[in-house]
Amino acid sequence: MWDERYSAEEYAYGTEPNTFLTVNFAHLPKGEVLSLAEGEGRNAVFLAQQGYAVTGVDGSEVGLAKAKALADSRGVVAHWVHADLAHYELGENTWDGVVSIFCPLPPAIRQALYRKVLAALKPGGVFLLEAYTPAQIQHGTGGGKSVELMQTAASLRAELPGLDFVHLVELERDVVEGVFHTGLGAVVQAIGVKPA
Repeated sequence: MWDERYSAEEYAYGTEPNTFLTVNFAHLPKGEVLSLAEGEGRNAVFLAQQGYAVTGVDGSEVGLAKAKALADSRGVVAHWVHADLAHYELGENTWDGVVSIFCPLPPAIRQALYRKVLAALKPGGVFLLEAYTPAQIQHGTGGGKSVELMQTAASLRAELPGLDFVHLVELERDVVEGVFHTGLGAVVQAIGVKPA
């Protein structure tokens, strides 16, 4: 599905970064940042422009080829990894930050991934996330139709018990990110810190 979505010449979700990320990236300690389900590169390229050493991981080689092209066009370097998040190893105490922007995963895969995130963050490392909540289904402005792929503040607290949340809120906001995320969206936003 994702190779097909990214095969068009235009960028499916645009080339500009997610606005929650642009407003809050400074919460991420300077250093090594991993961006999950990076797709066509817009968020990783933005972080590289801010001076982070970024790795973008995604299951679509087509998307990652466009990510590299975007990075080249902006004059920055990022590391791109083609991998299935169900099997990707994040390491231990490896990352200063992990970013997850609209990364829809089945609960079993997501929960296993979050356990890896908790282990992979360095002490003091930050997890930054924006995801659709189940209320998004009534808007129909992106995110699909499967509630189980969506998240809430309560699910994030339950699935990331090792983080201290400095920001965790559900809200509605205009999401304008390419042709697939455009319009009023119901989202959850989170910034969690791994205790030092």
